[in-house]
Amino acid sequence: MGLCQPAGGCRADGRDQPVNQTARDRGLTAYVAVTAAYWAFMLTDGALRMLVLLHFHTLGFSPVQLAYLFVLYEIAGIITNLSAGWIAARFGLTSTLYAGLTLQVAALLALAQLDPGWSITLSVAYVMLVQGLSGVAKDLAKMSSKSAVKLLAPRGEGALFRWVALLTGSKNAVKGLGFLLGAALLALTGFHAAVLGMAGVLALILVAVLIGMPTGLPAGRKDAKFREVFSNNRNINWLSFARVFLFGARDVWFVVGIPVYFHAVLSDGSGAGNRNAFFIIGGFMAVWIILYGAVQVSAPRLLRAASRGEAAMAESARHWATALIAIPALLAVLTLAAGAPAPWLTAALIAGLLLFGAVFAVNSALHSYLILAFSEDSRVTMDVGFYYMANAAGRLLGTVLSGVSYQLGGVALCLATAALMIALSAFGASKLRPTHP
Repeated sequence: MGLCQPAGGCRADGRDQPVNQTARDRGLTAYVAVTAAYWAFMLTDGALRMLVLLHFHTLGFSPVQLAYLFVLYEIAGIITNLSAGWIAARFGLTSTLYAGLTLQVAALLALAQLDPGWSITLSVAYVMLVQGLSGVAKDLAKMSSKSAVKLLAPRGEGALFRWVALLTGSKNAVKGLGFLLGAALLALTGFHAAVLGMAGVLALILVAVLIGMPTGLPAGRKDAKFREVFSNNRNINWLSFARVFLFGARDVWFVVGIPVYFHAVLSDGSGAGNRNAFFIIGGFMAVWIILYGAVQVSAPRLLRAASRGEAAMAESARHWATALIAIPALLAVLTLAAGAPAPWLTAALIAGLLLFGAVFAVNSALHSYLILAFSEDSRVTMDVGFYYMANAAGRLLGTVLSGVSYQLGGVALCLATAALMIALSAFGASKLRPTHP
């Protein structure tokens, strides 16, 4: 039995019936509102990450200390995703979306209170706590947005994949702009003014969303039990396993390794050199994320999703993960062969990592579709929450290993670790057994 969809209709017996235009328009309006709120959030999230990374790197923090700044952010994501699915099921999707935006404003305002006179230990502890709050905010907003797609998407061939690919892909393009925005704000206005400005803009967007959000999303059910967040579906469990290592493989070079490596290569240590390096690093990170988002949006056309079933999509997830292994492995070999930074090596890393981003995006899009395809309407928020808990666990693993790997073996070890983690992700994808062949 299906749920009465905001984008559709239900008969008295609970089964779907043809959708009238008014219901479809209401569902589309709700989808646009959710997407706009998610865009606003991810713009500040990307900018904040770049601000924190580059600001504290220039203060002399080591790669491991930089990784510590983001550890609580990812731990908070694990805890939040487990509980957010239950909170949304009990209190409604709009409640968790509004809570995510509100907490991000609070995190930005708290970060503006950072005192340059504090010791490194106190600064690290304070930023970790604030980043933890931001991690809670991000995963509340993400879980709300992704779950809403399952409930709002039309019941047509390929519609779910197209809607989730558009939301996820556009989100990543916006986050890429956030990386560039964060680097630019740090160079032009400084850390304090940047975080205060972002807090003000996001607060205005929150007010606009509160006023303009249409009805149509589920209001919650009071009988939702917390124990329901743990999935008994083997496909969701194996897909979550694959997700852990897919995102760990990205963040093991993305969070600390590559930004610190590029800064060492591009900056001469002067103020002007640092500013130039900030723009280049922020530009690369922005282009990488925007490319990632563009490929995700194109994934349904690339994979001809409308004519393929769950079985073919699950098989594609394994094939694309296997193909991804070769890219970081080859880049690790090239880096070791070079022995020392060189212009050709920097160019090869940029080109190779952009290719990695394109193939990674197809993998991520397949995962984002499959989690919604495998989930039942009645527990979609909890399945999505569990899955994004795995996503956060992968980012945590990648974040910690990024600092440790770079400190022990430079960018070559970061890339070799990424190849190993993708192999584990491909193994998880190979275990998927679709319920609707």
